[in-house]
Amino acid sequence: MPFPQEFPTYPTKQQFIHYLESYAKKFDIRPVFNQTVLCAEYDQNVGFWRVRSAGLKDKETEYVCRWLIVATGENAAEVVPQIEGMEEFGGIILHTSRYKSGDVFKGKKILVVGCGNSGMEVCLDLYNHNASPSLVVRNAVHILPREMLGRSTFGLSMWLLKWLPMRLVDQFLLVVSWLILGDTGQFGLDRPKVGPLELKNLSGKTPVLDVGTLAKIKSGDIKVCQSIKRLRHQSVEFVDGKSENFDAIILATGYKSNVPSWLKEREMFSERNGLPKRSFPNGWKGECGLYAVGFTKRGLLGASVDAKNIAQEIEICWKANAKHF
Repeated sequence: MPFPQEFPTYPTKQQFIHYLESYAKKFDIRPVFNQTVLCAEYDQNVGFWRVRSAGLKDKETEYVCRWLIVATGENAAEVVPQIEGMEEFGGIILHTSRYKSGDVFKGKKILVVGCGNSGMEVCLDLYNHNASPSLVVRNAVHILPREMLGRSTFGLSMWLLKWLPMRLVDQFLLVVSWLILGDTGQFGLDRPKVGPLELKNLSGKTPVLDVGTLAKIKSGDIKVCQSIKRLRHQSVEFVDGKSENFDAIILATGYKSNVPSWLKEREMFSERNGLPKRSFPNGWKGECGLYAVGFTKRGLLGASVDAKNIAQEIEICWKANAKHF
């Protein structure tokens, strides 16, 4: 079910919600909302999975199922780094998962930690709401324009990969980005040695699609800072020895899988990172009717590959079981 033709290349939040609701209605999908999964465990005695969940009033429900598909994804739980002096800071320390709008930070000095897409967009939103944002950049980062040659950068990249090797597509992206955005390194935003698509393929790290933040960094409206050494009362000490006062810190430090906290299974998923132990494209299938979708580090395209494999296998199992009745 593609997006409606009238949708822009990058839909708004409300448009995307409308799409999801329309999708559920068209395919008669009935999500159970306001439920938190507490535990999922395979019952050897009956040959089924038992999944316990709790609702808003802590009322527990148990689901018993032949097949269990883990689709909570790579971004289910906040990653909150432990920074020395956090208890001393005294101001607001907020993860981007709970960030709503820069309106509440008007006139304040804010430090955003993390230079991925979330960190970059939060910085721009803060600036647009008359706050004074600074951005902590620890690692090298690829910044690409949202559009190239009149097409979305992502869409153009996928099209080029049909005809060219990844190495050449990466070179093309970097040349065009340099022509459009200039040398980002001179503003404290060094590029990794590995190309943007290869880096995404190897580590799952998505390049930043610039929405206007880079122009504010170039103009000095958004300041780039080095890594944090420690926090003190209403101030931050950086590794270069400089200190600066801030009213709040926003952690754009990403997410992780939460599978080990609820799935009682030790063969398919790693307890260390909550991802399938087998790499793509072989990480979708476990034992006893257990499957995984959305853990490929390849976005929706990777999830699509997994989903089709799972649907086909369950269909085969379903038809085989039906012959016995």
